[in-house]
Amino acid sequence: SGSRSPYRAQHKPSGMAGSRNRTAGGRSRSNPGSWDYVMGQLRNRGLDMKSFLEGRMVVLSLVMGLTEQDDFANIPDLQTSNSQQNQGMQSDKRLPTGNKPVNTTPVQGQVPQDDSDRRTEPRSSVSDLVNSLTSEMLMLSPGSEEDHEGSSRENLGRIQFSVGYNFQESTFTVKIMKAVELPAKDFSGTSDPFVKIYLLPDKKHKLETKVKRKNLNPHWNETFLFEGFPYEKVVQRVLYLQVLDYDRFSRNDPIGEVSLPLNKVDLTQTQTFWKELKPCSDGCGRRGELLLSLCYNPTANTITVNIIKARNLKAMDIGGTSDPYVKVWLMYKDKKVEKKKTVVMKRCLNPIFNESFVFDVPTEILRETTIIITVMDKDKLSRNDVIGKIYLSWKSGPGEVKHWKDMIGRPRHAVAQWHQLKA
Repeated sequence: SGSRSPYRAQHKPSGMAGSRNRTAGGRSRSNPGSWDYVMGQLRNRGLDMKSFLEGRMVVLSLVMGLTEQDDFANIPDLQTSNSQQNQGMQSDKRLPTGNKPVNTTPVQGQVPQDDSDRRTEPRSSVSDLVNSLTSEMLMLSPGSEEDHEGSSRENLGRIQFSVGYNFQESTFTVKIMKAVELPAKDFSGTSDPFVKIYLLPDKKHKLETKVKRKNLNPHWNETFLFEGFPYEKVVQRVLYLQVLDYDRFSRNDPIGEVSLPLNKVDLTQTQTFWKELKPCSDGCGRRGELLLSLCYNPTANTITVNIIKARNLKAMDIGGTSDPYVKVWLMYKDKKVEKKKTVVMKRCLNPIFNESFVFDVPTEILRETTIIITVMDKDKLSRNDVIGKIYLSWKSGPGEVKHWKDMIGRPRHAVAQWHQLKA
């Protein structure tokens, strides 16, 4: 259960299947077990030796550790299987007179276990290895179609909901049905979405749905009742829905929002809507930026993170300033492995840190490793505030993925990049 335990979970190699196609007198170009065959496969995909050597130092470090017989069957597969999506049950929540939220729904069962730890079987042929290598090399190329969330800035997904009014009971009803094509906000390539419901201008009282774990197309089918609400007052309100990604380590991440003025809706009968999510008005643009560099050493199996400086940080204190410092978390499969942090810079919105941290990252778990950068505001009298954060991995936002790829593609070089801090 110690912090080093994820690194002990090594992949067990498969049998000596790589030798079954070899002849007694040596290996021919057509033999899947020969190096000539590997290079031929690379050339067929339009790749040269220089690109192979420079772009795939990660895999080469594995190959160099194998026997002289080229036992490629022993190379573990770095891919993970997708998590199963689980849909929740319909529920009913009420906001009675007095505007105090009351949940009338029985407690549902436990959240299904995440099976993202499952792995596919190890590849057992050179042909499969070449396919893996070439696809990974394409991921390193600028403008690749494999970029994760390349269009997430334009498309935040859609949400389906319905509204209606019961004149006999003076009750306004909102039903949150489902959402589709939500962007991935977590480093695991998915999100844990839920919805907050307000009747503006009142933002003190809200209702919210259950969290749907690891789901970009969640189904809620939850009904919410605003009881004892005269019709004349309902039509003066604006229905405001905010979709967020639940974050157990920090503040929840806004995904998008929808506003619906109720004076434009015929509430005499239930109306169903599909609405495009728009960027949340309290988005990340005002949180500031952080300059940091990443350096990957495939020989030493380390990643060096250098926190250089920040600019235009959000003022978190009453005096219009902040006392910022930076926390750096090394994560493996949603589990915290190691944490390091910088010194606190007093009363500064443009701090210069220039602090480096070295993390041990074995090659075989690199693909499932994430580095979380969190800029904090130190507070002596209360809990420290989160100014903003950055996720760095294979499956983050476009800018973060680019930085990660550049780090892998330029081993032993410190690759620096500015990042927008997110909520």
